[in-house]
Amino acid sequence: MDKGDAEIRDTIKLRQTRPFVTKDQGYLVPKNSIFNKIVGDSNLELLFARFLEDCEDVVSYAKNYMAVHFKLDYVNADGNFSNYYPDFVVKLIDGAICIVETKGQADLDVPLKMQRLQQLCDNINQAQSATEYDFVYVDEESFEKYKPDCFAKLIAGFREYKGEP
Repeated sequence: MDKGDAEIRDTIKLRQTRPFVTKDQGYLVPKNSIFNKIVGDSNLELLFARFLEDCEDVVSYAKNYMAVHFKLDYVNADGNFSNYYPDFVVKLIDGAICIVETKGQADLDVPLKMQRLQQLCDNINQAQSATEYDFVYVDEESFEKYKPDCFAKLIAGFREYKGEP
């Protein structure tokens, strides 16, 4: 199967995101995000945003809203092209960028989305060396069970979909 190749055609600057309206639902007022509210699509997203606020190894983060326009195309479980919007983008104290997907329940497309996210990070890291890009998949059950106290521990403990032994 030909996996093709990719090129970086454009960049997204969060500070250039135009103001937008979100649904009236639960939110967190952040200190470490460019947005003035983090609106969660789920309770897990709000818990995760709170976790990011408390991590000393996180410089800043952003919830990825549709208005940010950060999406990846992928082939879904039905074999059709679909768009995937990862949940968070996190900048760490060492300058690395981590893209985070949080999930509360099983979804047939998760392995396909994570494969696409791995491909994106690999392509970016091959194209440049100034900033390391990585990703992490955070499932609600494990997040609530293990309760990491910093982002480094989250990355070390949440290894699903990393393609490693």
